[in-house]
Amino acid sequence: MHKFEEKTIKTKPLYKGKVISLQVDDVLLPDGKEAKREIIKHPGAVCVIALTEDKKIILVEQYRKALERPLVEVPAGKLEAGEVPELSAKRELEEETGYRPGRMTHVQSFYTSPGFADEIVHVFLAEDLVKVDDGLTVDDDEFVELMEVTIEEAEQLLKEERIYDAKTMWALQYVRLNDLV
Repeated sequence: MHKFEEKTIKTKPLYKGKVISLQVDDVLLPDGKEAKREIIKHPGAVCVIALTEDKKIILVEQYRKALERPLVEVPAGKLEAGEVPELSAKRELEEETGYRPGRMTHVQSFYTSPGFADEIVHVFLAEDLVKVDDGLTVDDDEFVELMEVTIEEAEQLLKEERIYDAKTMWALQYVRLNDLV
């Protein structure tokens, strides 16, 4: 037991959706007092840093309803039940970009918002890309535009706030710090 651990006394499910569920936990704090914690449960996700042979980064632009605006992002998606993250990353890359990786490497995993959610994102590096003949096969409710950009162009998109999400910012920093392009 960790000295800051909060012991769950009771969990009250509030909502169960296609992607997330929401619950309220009553917890016992380390000092003996009780508190409530609102928690979002998420199956986890993957994102892919995909690099072309000519050292461009593959990004996708899509509308994000929660923000009421489009964002430019690295290809990403949620894990299906029981799905291995590497297979999910390969699937998402192919669905969103029409590319299949010749080589896929796990880079890092991180929690997106640990104060209220258990979502973990597994980051993969995809290299030796091969264009798939049948092209994009995105989900029925997903509309994306493929972009292949230099690191300088990606950094300009960041300055323009077209890239505005943490996973993509993290991915660009990883590319730059590791001299991948």
